Amino acid sequence: MGISRNSGGVGGVVGGVDMLSERARMMRDSLQKSQSITDNVVNILGSFDHRLSALETAMRPTQIRTHAIRTAHGNIDKALKAAEVILSQFDISRQAEIKILKGPHEDLESYLQAIDQLRDNIRFFSNNKSFKSSDGVLNHANSLLTKAILKLEEEFKQLLLSYSKPIEPDRLFECLPNSMRPPSSPGHQDSSGKSHLSNSNAEQDGAGNAVFTPPTLIPPRILPLLHDLAQQMVQAGHQQQFIKIYRDTRSPVLEESLRSLGVEKLSKDDVQKMQWEVLEAKIGNWIHFMRIAVKLLFAGERKVCDQVLEGFDSLNDQCFAEVTTASVAVLLSFGDAIAKSKRSPEKLFVLLDMYEIMRELHSEIESLFRGKACNEIKESAFGLTKQLAQTAQETFGDFEEAVEKDATKTAVSDGTVHPLTSYVINYVKFLYQSTLKQLFQEFENGGDSNSQLAAVTMRIMQALQTNLDGKSKQYKDSALTHLFLMNNIHYMVRSVRRSEAKDLLGDDWVQRHRRVVQQHANQYKRIAWAKILQSLSIQGLTSSGGSSSSGVDGQNSSGVSRSTVKERFKMFNAQFEELHQRQSQWAVPDTELRESLRLAVAEVLLPAYRSFIKRFGPLVESGKNAQKYVRYSAEDLDRMLGEFFEGKTFNEPKR
Repeated sequence: MGISRNSGGVGGVVGGVDMLSERARMMRDSLQKSQSITDNVVNILGSFDHRLSALETAMRPTQIRTHAIRTAHGNIDKALKAAEVILSQFDISRQAEIKILKGPHEDLESYLQAIDQLRDNIRFFSNNKSFKSSDGVLNHANSLLTKAILKLEEEFKQLLLSYSKPIEPDRLFECLPNSMRPPSSPGHQDSSGKSHLSNSNAEQDGAGNAVFTPPTLIPPRILPLLHDLAQQMVQAGHQQQFIKIYRDTRSPVLEESLRSLGVEKLSKDDVQKMQWEVLEAKIGNWIHFMRIAVKLLFAGERKVCDQVLEGFDSLNDQCFAEVTTASVAVLLSFGDAIAKSKRSPEKLFVLLDMYEIMRELHSEIESLFRGKACNEIKESAFGLTKQLAQTAQETFGDFEEAVEKDATKTAVSDGTVHPLTSYVINYVKFLYQSTLKQLFQEFENGGDSNSQLAAVTMRIMQALQTNLDGKSKQYKDSALTHLFLMNNIHYMVRSVRRSEAKDLLGDDWVQRHRRVVQQHANQYKRIAWAKILQSLSIQGLTSSGGSSSSGVDGQNSSGVSRSTVKERFKMFNAQFEELHQRQSQWAVPDTELRESLRLAVAEVLLPAYRSFIKRFGPLVESGKNAQKYVRYSAEDLDRMLGEFFEGKTFNEPKR
């Protein structure tokens, strides 16, 4: 049993090996076939590669010829396009030349376009030097451009010249605010020679807010043409030629406008030789001229420059400076001559007026004369302002000394206000304006300018009083001495109270000097009337009071003789008549002061006279020719006192 099972198992193993062997054989046959196919495919592909290589070798000459043909076509296209551009440039050049040869006068816009085209043409040939004829073309184009610019210069000159005309004074006055338009040209003065100066301060007060309208110097439609011409000249490098043409055309026109207005070129010697009245009128006119020149003429010139030379700032500034230099110099030279002339008190007012107008114009001068090219002109103007301020300050300083040392022998026989007093007070009164304060602020370092002004004013007032004290000693009559001082110091006090000087000097100064006035009035009354009042006293007539009835022997009960009383009446009459004759020629110009002085005298004289008449009148009236002694009633005396201090002349009859 066991052996048979083993035999069957071996047979099965042998059968499985055979099957595996068969399968292996089959796989080997399959692999051999696959390798054979692969080798065949490789052989086929190798054959293709050989054939393609041969084909490429065969086609290479054809490819080279095709590329050469394509390159040649590209070069031909480029050459044709370059030739076309060059030909178009030649055509542009010919068209531009035709327009340029015609000149700019008939069609300026077309002429300017031709110049631009010619410039483009020059740039083109300058960048294409490989073109064998480019040098010749460039030479021709540059020569043509030079001729074109020269014609352009001439056109600019003629156009500018034809529209540059002086501005008549009437046209300028129309540009002023209504309040500043003079009734006649400032170049002419009225018979007093002061018509324009008299209201200069009022004008200055409103000048800051007033509207000034610069005149149209060149028609607006012409300005764009001038701008285009200027632009071409500058682009061509002809700046200097442009400046010369512009200056030589516009500057004389500006000068002529000022001459028509009345501006004169005066030297320092001319100024020194002038009579003060003439010079004062010319200074008043100069103030008008400066305002008109800066606010109207110079402003108009700057506007023209800004439009003609828009985009060329430095050239704009230079042209404006060139045009205005001569005119500014003429105006400033007069101001400089005044500032450097011999100082005198009466010049202070006009110096302040001139200083004020320069301050008023400061910001406009700064704005108009901007840029480096205008620096010298601007500094000259500002230098004049400083010089005027300096001279004004020095003149003001001289005034105090001049007042104290005034040695005029002007006789004021009636004791009225001395001309020096009215001159000094009016001088001081008119000085106290903002301009004077600005001067002190400008030249004083630190401190309150008002207190400095007050100190100077007090010194001037004291100098005046010192001088008046000296002048009062010329009178032989002491009463007139005190009347003179009373009048003059009263004038000082009254004037100060009514002016800005009161704010500087203060109430204390006013009150102190009012007391001085009263002291002189009292001294006058005491000296002038003491003697006549003595004749009305009973001293020397009787030693005791008593009845005024008269006795048979010509004496009253008090023992006073009629003859003694008659002498007293005669003495009184003679003294009063002498006082009346003399003091009716004296003057107290202030009405209120005159009336108060008459009242003060009457309050002393009339009661004394009434008392004397009442007591001793009957003694005389009972005798013969009573009216010879009792010549005046108290009412007569009061009426005659009303004629005192009227300043009558010697030949004037009694009222």
